[in-house]
Amino acid sequence: MEIVIAESKDCELLSSIVSLSNKDVADLFSLNFENAPKHPSFCNPDWILSDLERGQQYFISLEDGISTGCVAFEQPDNNTAYLNRLSVLPKFRNRGTGSKLVNHIIDYSKEKDITTISIGIIAEHIKLKEWYVKLGFIEGGTKKFSHLPFNVLYMNYKL
Repeated sequence: MEIVIAESKDCELLSSIVSLSNKDVADLFSLNFENAPKHPSFCNPDWILSDLERGQQYFISLEDGISTGCVAFEQPDNNTAYLNRLSVLPKFRNRGTGSKLVNHIIDYSKEKDITTISIGIIAEHIKLKEWYVKLGFIEGGTKKFSHLPFNVLYMNYKL
């Protein structure tokens, strides 16, 4: 597997990966455009372009030249990174792609002398939470947002 940095010309590809990879989560938690319009399952190229314009960096995983997943990196300050939009297409799951993308962000963060990587997930998504814990993330606080039909669990990885 190869991980490459994405460019603005990849917005369509990235939005497709993010949207398709998160559809099963939307179905699992009964999310739709009316109750969660910002859920990644509704991602479109404009979202990705806006992310890139704000300074986020996207990385794409490739297997034999085929795009299998992606992840975004955001650095809000000198010590913190956000791991965003981790997405693996369903037919490429359970092959270690997600772990490799997370480890890529960990290594990339180390190069930048970042001390904490933060993520936010659906708090009720127990299987995902347990997966992140196995990778070394620690549970933080949970927050309820009035515009979301679920609670957000924040998790951190200390470098």
